Amino acid sequence: MYKEILISIDEMENRVAIMEDGKLMEIFVARGEHQIGSIYKGKVANVLPGMQAAFVDIGLERNAFLCMDDAVNRFSDEGVEDFRGLSIKDILKVNQECLVQIIKESIGSKGARVTTHLTLPGRFMVLVPNAGYVGVSRRIDSEAERDRLKNLVESLKPKNFGTIIRTAAEGKNKEEMEKDLQNLLRLWDKIQRQAGKNKAPSMIHSELNLVYKIIRDIFTADVDRLVVDSPAEYEKILELIDIIAPHLRGRVHLYNESTHLFQAHGVESEIDKALRRKVWLESGGYIMIDKTEALTAIDVNTGKYIGRNSLSDTILRTNLEAVEEITRQIRLRDIGGIIILDFIDMERYEDRNKVMRALQEAIKKDRTKTHVVGLTELGLVQMTRKRVNKDLDEVLRTNCPYCGGKGRVLSDETICINTKREIKAVGDDPKVESLLVTVNPRIGVSLLGWEGEDLEELEKLVGKPIYLRVDPLMHQERKDIETASSKKVIFDKIPHISPGEELEVKIEDVFGANLQNGMAIHRGCLIEVEQAGNRIGQTVKIIVTLVTRSYCQAQMKE
Repeated sequence: MYKEILISIDEMENRVAIMEDGKLMEIFVARGEHQIGSIYKGKVANVLPGMQAAFVDIGLERNAFLCMDDAVNRFSDEGVEDFRGLSIKDILKVNQECLVQIIKESIGSKGARVTTHLTLPGRFMVLVPNAGYVGVSRRIDSEAERDRLKNLVESLKPKNFGTIIRTAAEGKNKEEMEKDLQNLLRLWDKIQRQAGKNKAPSMIHSELNLVYKIIRDIFTADVDRLVVDSPAEYEKILELIDIIAPHLRGRVHLYNESTHLFQAHGVESEIDKALRRKVWLESGGYIMIDKTEALTAIDVNTGKYIGRNSLSDTILRTNLEAVEEITRQIRLRDIGGIIILDFIDMERYEDRNKVMRALQEAIKKDRTKTHVVGLTELGLVQMTRKRVNKDLDEVLRTNCPYCGGKGRVLSDETICINTKREIKAVGDDPKVESLLVTVNPRIGVSLLGWEGEDLEELEKLVGKPIYLRVDPLMHQERKDIETASSKKVIFDKIPHISPGEELEVKIEDVFGANLQNGMAIHRGCLIEVEQAGNRIGQTVKIIVTLVTRSYCQAQMKE
């Protein structure tokens, strides 16, 4: 597998793309300060025994959340301590100061999640102050190598410090491991001194920015190439590489072509696809990705793929192809939490086993902790993936200000019915003499009905004149009903067009159900242009033939 890291730097944001065999697998976007891993001196704001948690003021917009498990130190050189039966109020008091580290960024209305179990990641190991254990990355498969590294680090680390040996440590000698450990011990000493000086709430230690974190955590021997498009950042990366991994210096390249780095490698188009609900598979099948507050559901469909031999083979091939794309999309979108996969139903037991084995194998490529729970009685696959950062959708998009994230709007018919009801309710007021209704043009056409008949009927029902005005910038679910105790007040507010007047207008759409005629708008007035239904988007000259309170009719000028 050919693996490369692409780094794009500009004044607005920094982006890093992880490519495997030319395909985008992960994308990281940094805008402003990166919070995860940063250490703060905080002050306890609230202690909630009912939730076994506390809220800590660390100086950010929202207080951070600290749960019981993250507030007590369960590990020491003597082993695991038992805190069963202990309450959060026995551990923390209001206004108490404490050192905490962000382990999950603030998402939506929730503040960041923090822990008092501080960890300092290095190139080859993670230092854990106030602990006594030595852990080894599960990605190091060789038991002999695991034992060698564990014994080596146990002989180097001071008392009351724990360590987690990272995958990058595989094959490293004593001098390299000791150098990394000493750097982390010096950093911990600096953090303690800073914590003694600063008042709460304040930041004590800021985690490395995105680029340097990628260099430390991802740029290892299995990466064939690292490309960066900023000369200044290129020089900084080389300086860091010379310190932590000089043997990788030759794999760092500066990109200076005229085409943007991400454009040249097809990254921009892949990011766009990663924001879509439907993802097509090469065979013609597709997957649908739906995110909710509680979980993410992914559905597999055969789509255009009809197969060759049998239905069971078609289903199996689609599901196996979907496994690869699903695991890629989970990494690319950085989906966390509960994930439910709805594969196409498979009758054969061996086919289900093949898909589950393929899924287990595919998630091994994911650096984020992922666990396949298994099949439910309904044939759904349950997964969990550790949620740390905001996912790609949360980073790049926000909820629609109109639909509030529903992704659906009321139909034209529903809006018209609601508008008519409101007009009738307002018109029942004896003080009201006339009404001015402003709506989106599409809704205006629906209110009118065929040649204005529906609005005329409504006028008769209300017994008062109704003037209609349209605003193309108004959201279709919005409406504005203005009333006046004098007919002249409303009459003076509306634009006036006269029969025989010549205008130049743009045909915006067909006029409702009358597909032959076109719809134009002039100073808030709807105009039905005869025989202009095929001229959408064009500007035409017209002659006004009919003017009513609600709309105008016109003919195109030859």
